[in-house]
This record gives sequence, C-alpha cells and structure tokens, in this order.
Amino acid sequence: MLHLIETKDGSHTLRDDELDETYHSIHGAIQESDHVFINNGLHYYIEKFKPESIRILEVGFGTGLNALLTCLDKQIGDIIIRYDAVEAFPLSRELADQLNYPSCLGMPAAESMLRSMHEAPWDEITAIDQNFTIHKINKPIQALKLEHQYYDIIYFDAFAPSKQPEIWNLKVLSPVIRAIKSEGVLVTYCSSGQFKRDLKTLDMEVISLPGPPGKLEMVRATRHIFK
Repeated sequence: MLHLIETKDGSHTLRDDELDETYHSIHGAIQESDHVFINNGLHYYIEKFKPESIRILEVGFGTGLNALLTCLDKQIGDIIIRYDAVEAFPLSRELADQLNYPSCLGMPAAESMLRSMHEAPWDEITAIDQNFTIHKINKPIQALKLEHQYYDIIYFDAFAPSKQPEIWNLKVLSPVIRAIKSEGVLVTYCSSGQFKRDLKTLDMEVISLPGPPGKLEMVRATRHIFK
C-alpha cells in the first residue's frame, strides 16, 4: 500500500508499506531530485556540451517529480528534451492529484505540467510543452529493449538495491549502459560499493559526489566510447 508523507523540505513523497521504502528522501523530496538529477545530471550535461537536444531515460517515473523539475528547469531554454520514463507500477490518479510539488515550487506552470504528465497515455509520445515530450513506458526495465547509444542522460531512480536488488544487477545494468551515447552520463542517488564496481566493470568512469541532505554520497558515471 502507498501513502503520502511530507518530507523535511515540505514536499511529498510516497511510502511503499510492502517494501518499507519511500520514493524520495525523507530529508527533502524536491531537494534530493534537484541535487542528484537536475544539478549533477541535467545541468552538468548542458554546461559541458551546450546541446541543442537531449534524450533522457528515467528508470522509475514514480511521482513524476524528476520529469517535472526537468521540464521546468530554466537552463533548458530552447533545448529540445525527449524524455522516456519507465515505470512498472504507475500511481493511481487519486494519489498523483494529491502531490504538492506545484505549491512547493511556487511556479504557475507546475500544476498543469504535472497533471499533463500523469494524464499522458502510457506507451505514447505526448507533448508537455513546445520543447518537452514525454514517453511513459509501462514495463519493468528488464523487459525494455533499448537502442544502443541512444540516450544522453540516464536518471537511475529505482528503489534502493536492498529493496529491489533485481534492478541493480549486471544483467539489467548492461543494456542500460549500452544505451548511453559516448560522453553521456548516468546519475543516481545510490552509492553502494557493489553498484560502483558493476559500473566500472561496464567500462564507466565513476565519480562519487556529495549527496543531497541526509546522504553522504551520490554517483555520476560517464560512458566513454573510443573509436
């Protein structure tokens, strides 16, 4: 069963009672997403490459918070964002409608954007605004056939390895890593030693960065393809 809880920055997360796990950090849902995925993923990539378009894959759409913050981000400007999000267990509309991210962010566009993201049909490409399309995929990541060297950024936001170890193993990680373009990045809140070793086994350059509030470290991994 899922129920809403308020985190320390005032924003909501959800607790899965069966897994005894939350979707976001209890120290601040928005703070965590902004720090891990936006600042150390999206902003890092934009500042380094100044791209005209970015393809993002999110593993674990969940509440839609990462997608919302990406769509609202001011650094995007005229960059075209193609956002794919994999989620095996979508939220009910009742729960999604209760999320307080728009009021916490204080941005007029946030409410309609979040609603549009949750109302978007599964397995179809939907335009959220003129520069942002979302493609929600209702499958487990293990069942997804990923095109090689397709994505610029991976937001790896599955439940922790201790709760869903089947998502963090080499068999699942290998096709995800192959789907990253040369110089593309994977970012995640997870900094477990085994996960970092597995990324290195897959020839990723792994950097441990300061984590969001309540967490010592996070990880950014870069794929270098030499031709």
